[in-house]
Order: sequence, then structure tokens, then C-alpha cells
Amino acid sequence: MARVTAAVLHLVHRARPVRKPVRGPTTVELTPRPHPWTRALGLVAVVLLGAWLGLLVVGNVRTPVGPMNTTMTLRPSLTGGTKINISPLGALELDSHVAPARLDVNVDQLDPERAQALVDHPERLSGLQDEVADDVAHGTLDLAVRSGVAVVSGATALGLAVYRRPRRALTAGGLALALLLASGGTAYATWKPDSVLEPRFSGLLSSAPSLVGDARSIVTEFDIYQKELARLVTNVTKLYDVTSTLPAYQPDPTTIRVLHVSDIHLNPASWKIIASLVEQYRVNVIVDSGDTMDHGTAAENGFLDPVEDLGAPYVWVRGNHDSMETQRYLAGLKNVHVLDDGRARTVAGLRFAGIGDPQFTPDRSTRPGAEASQELAGARLASALRDQRTAGTPVDIALAHEPSAAREVDGEVPLVLAGHVHHEEMEVMKYGTRLRIEGSTGGSGLRAVEGTYPDPIQASILYFDRDSRRLQAWDEIKLGGLGLTTAEVSRHLPKENQPGASPSPAPATPSP
Repeated sequence: MARVTAAVLHLVHRARPVRKPVRGPTTVELTPRPHPWTRALGLVAVVLLGAWLGLLVVGNVRTPVGPMNTTMTLRPSLTGGTKINISPLGALELDSHVAPARLDVNVDQLDPERAQALVDHPERLSGLQDEVADDVAHGTLDLAVRSGVAVVSGATALGLAVYRRPRRALTAGGLALALLLASGGTAYATWKPDSVLEPRFSGLLSSAPSLVGDARSIVTEFDIYQKELARLVTNVTKLYDVTSTLPAYQPDPTTIRVLHVSDIHLNPASWKIIASLVEQYRVNVIVDSGDTMDHGTAAENGFLDPVEDLGAPYVWVRGNHDSMETQRYLAGLKNVHVLDDGRARTVAGLRFAGIGDPQFTPDRSTRPGAEASQELAGARLASALRDQRTAGTPVDIALAHEPSAAREVDGEVPLVLAGHVHHEEMEVMKYGTRLRIEGSTGGSGLRAVEGTYPDPIQASILYFDRDSRRLQAWDEIKLGGLGLTTAEVSRHLPKENQPGASPSPAPATPSP
């Protein structure tokens, strides 16, 4: 902070003319007047720094929101948005607007009397929606007025201290007010109330589902922002009401929950994480898109034994680090469904088909032309999917390890899952098939420390409608890699489930 202030004062000092007397009875020498752009930059620097200092000092409002006492603050930001800090659970970030100002809402404490009244009289929760909406509106208006005063006062005071001319100081204050109005107008024009549908939650991983809600409620209640906000406040109230335990995730009984993992690469910590996610999210089936091993040797097979005790069926497809020996060992374990050659299996109400990776990288025995072999494998899988559809048993989810193979089934299946690249991606391909690429659930295994920072541990929860067997929503889960303890959960919706959208058609069969 001191360095920024010193830099601004130095810039302004250079922008002011300095009068230097020279020996002689009447001659006075002036240094050259600074360029107009230099003066303008100095004024802008004073305005920005003064506005920032004003917001830091007085630009916040303490206001009750439902049963909670909160502090609302405006902060300079390049991306905008809203951040709700819910201590000790973590933070909820929303892409609510695009402007050079971010709204921070800190939940300071729960008011015991108001919270106890809600607990004793649950019927009052029905009126919490209007109460929260009024509290937020009142707090936002108060914050806007206070922030305006803080910005103008800060810029004016700093302008007076730097220039020592009231006219220049008033100019700085006027520019600060114009900047604030422009920021407010931009935020209003880009305001997205449905951003509450796709939050990013960081902090205690186990509490995230309770705060965000289940897939069914998010899909069916997306059109009422105030209702979602009230539900968030209600859930936080319940979280504070329980003393030492967080509420368990209450799954929607009509939703099938799939845990997608990939590229474990012999990381033993992955099994504990997977088992925890299965329990916390009430997962119906685990899908592994390959590279569970690192070298595919028989000596590594004992690493796979915990798969039997994860608490859910395990659907697996071979990756380029998994050998045929690995595949045979997994096929012999109970509760494991190995997919290869496009053969379909029905597990937990969903129909899966997949093909193993044609390459086996560790022994370097494969011939050149890996990309061509991936495309051939994908073509074989696409042919098998067409046969299934012709037979009246269409596949819901296809699996391939490499994305290049997965792209070959475009138009043949609603969803195809892949891995290999060690980071998450999602796209809807040309003929309507959605490609979901998972990151490394093993944090890249032994490769985790090759870069500057450890690779994160990634997995996803996919929510499917039990009747249509179509993807309704998905949660991306990211944990800090080796030596880190961070956690983040972000909720996403397909476009067809976004506000005002119509259901998307089934994937179109690609042209020959």
C-alpha cells in the first residue's frame, strides 16, 4: 500500500511545474511544463487511489439479512461478481455482474433470537423469502449511498492533499463520482440473477451439497432468484443451528448420481476421496475413464483391491497406462464392470458402452500412428452404438479414454466421457453429443510435482433424470494437490436447463 501511494505521489510531483529562481535581478527560470497526458495520468491515479482508500475506510454497511448479521462491501475488481463469505464453511462466488467492482457479503454471525424463532416456528420459513429480499434491497441501497460518499470523499481529500488546490480536488471528486456511476450502470446492465444457479463453493467440501441444493430443485426452481437466495439463507441458518455436525446431503430420489473419475495413476489417496464422495453424495455408480495404473504390471494389481469396497458399482474402461493384465484383474473383482469392444452394460439404471485404449504406452511396444489408432477405436465404438440403437437398446453414456477416440461417436449417444489430458473440459460437438473430459482424480500421480504447483485432484458428480436418463446438472469438484488442503465445488447446468431454454433435441446421426 505504501509503495502504491509513493508511486502515485511521484507521478503527480513530476506532473507539476517547479519554479526555480536563478541569480539575477528579474529573471526566473521554469522547468518545462509536463505533457498533458502526464498530468491526466497523474489525476487518474489520484482518483483511483483516493476512491480505493475511501472504500477501504468507510465503504461498508452492516445489515441484517434474515436471521444473520452481515457486512456488505464494495471492492475494486477487474471481473466483478459477488462473493459471499460464510465463516467457517468457506465462500460462495457468483458471476452476478461484470463491472470494476465486486460485492462482498460477509456473514458475521447468526442472531440467536431470530434463529431460534425460525427453529421453534418452521412455518415462518415460508415468509423468509420476502424478508430476505427486503433486507438485501435495503442493505444494497444503503451500501450504494455510503460507497458514493466514500469514493467522492476519498478522491477529493487525496486530490487536496496532493495538488493543494480546491479546484483540482473537486475535479478529482467529480471524476470519482462519474467512475462510480459508470460502474453502477455497467453492473446493472450486466446483472444476471440466474448466476445463483452456477455457484463456485470453496471451503468445507462436505457442506457444499447442503448449501447448493440437489439437482432436481435447481433445475425446477431456476426462475426465482429471491427464492434461491432465501433458500441459501435458510440452509445457512440450519448449518449454524447444528453444533458440531453438518447436515447430510439429501439426495433427490428421482435423480441418478454418477461419480466420474479418471487418471488415478496409482495414487492411493484417491480411494479414500472416492469413498467419501460416494457416501456424501449418495452416488449410484462410479465411472472410471482409464489410466488407473501407471505401468500396468502385475505387481501393481494389489492397488486395485479397494475398488470392491467403495460402496457403488465401478464401471471402467482401459487407458493407455492400463495393460490387458490390469483389465483381466479388474474384471475378476466383484462389483466391477469392464467395458471393451463396445459391449453395453446396464448399471444403476443407465446403459453404458465403451472401448479400451488401443495404445499401451509404458512398454513402448506400440507402433507409430497413435492418433489414427484412436480414431479407428472410436469408429468401432460408434458402430457398436448404432447397432445398439437399431436393436432398440440405445446407450445412455459412452466411454473412451482419449478424447480423440471419444469424438468419433458424435451423434450416436447423448453423452461420452473421457480423460487422459489431466484437466476438465466440456463441449457439445457438431452433431449434438456432449463430450465430458475429466481431470486427474489422482492429481497426476507421481507427476504431480513436475510443475511449479501440484496438480489438483479432480472429479465430477453427474446428475441424470431417471426417466429420460439425460444429464440435468453436474458438480465439478477440485481438491488441492500434494500438500494442499483447498476444496472447491462448482455447479453447472446444460444450456437446455438454463432459464428460458427449451429441451435440446436428441443427437443427430452424423452424415456418412
